[in-house]
This record gives sequence, structure tokens and C-alpha cells, in this order.
Amino acid sequence: MPNLRVVLLASGSGSLAQAIFEANLEVEFLALISDKQSLALSRAEKFGIPAIHLPVTGNRSDWNRELVALVSKLNPDLVISVGFMKILPPEFVNKFKTINTHPALLPNFPGAHAVADALAAKATVTGSTVHWVDEGVDTGKVIIQEPVAILADDGEESLHERIKIVERRLIVETLKNLISNGIPEHI
Repeated sequence: MPNLRVVLLASGSGSLAQAIFEANLEVEFLALISDKQSLALSRAEKFGIPAIHLPVTGNRSDWNRELVALVSKLNPDLVISVGFMKILPPEFVNKFKTINTHPALLPNFPGAHAVADALAAKATVTGSTVHWVDEGVDTGKVIIQEPVAILADDGEESLHERIKIVERRLIVETLKNLISNGIPEHI
């Protein structure tokens, strides 16, 4: 079976991307695309993976079209959002099968402030979710989840670091399953 052809989208440090790069998966990395001059770009370059900076300048609709055109040229089997802090437009998620990690047990605490929201809600458990991306904000079908206890002395940073450990493991496990079982035709 040929390698799974993937594009990664990242906005931050790239620790999730690095976990994927280091997992020795049967994956062909077509590119890592970042909307920011992020550490994720440097991590991709260290692994010999094309690193593309696609900054959002001016009109977001124009940027959305640029992103769709760029990823269309790469023609991936799967797009992996690894800390990409942009909501993908409908024309993207309806064209490319995309998975995302989220630092909460969806449907609880969707959006960009999941860790802070869990702490503010005085939750005792949160976690990590890998899910398919649809047109909503963290509303796609869940692939896998794992709880993470919230400790009495947790702050946002300490809790998020423990969640990231789980996220890195779950994204690699998800990719192994997709490589073994194939990407579902319908999600």
C-alpha cells in the first residue's frame, strides 16, 4: 500500500508536528503550512519537509482561496491540523479530509480557549480529542478521546502541558489507525 500523503497545518511551536515526524509512520509529508513565522516551520525544515509560510494579509477570503489552491496543488490524502489556530473555511473542509487535535473532551470546551474554559468552569476532568474537521468550530465527528484529570494546583500552563502529552500520543495513534485501516470514504 502506498504511503499516506499528508499536509500539516500549524500556527505554533510544532510539538504535535514533531511527534508525527518522529513516529516513523508510512507517511509522505508534502508540506507543513503555517499562517505565522512559527517554530513549526523550523521543525519541519529540520526533518526535510517543505515548510510554507502563508501569512494572512488583508482580506481573509483571499487567504482562504490561496490556502485551498496551495493544498489542491499538493493533493494530499489527509490534512492534519496540529495547533493551527484558524477556522478552516467550508470550501476547504468540504474538499480535503482533515483531522484536528483539541485540548478538551469535545463537545465540552470548544474553541481557542479550551484549557482556560475548563479551569474557569471548575471542571475536575478535561482531556484531549482527535476529531474530523467540519464546518463548525470543533464540532466534527470524534475519532478518539482521552481524559486528563485537573489537579487542584493546576494553572493553564501546567494543565495544557499534560494535555499536550496526551495529544501527541493520540494524533500518532490516530495516524497509525488511518494508515492501517484507510481513510473512511464518508465521515
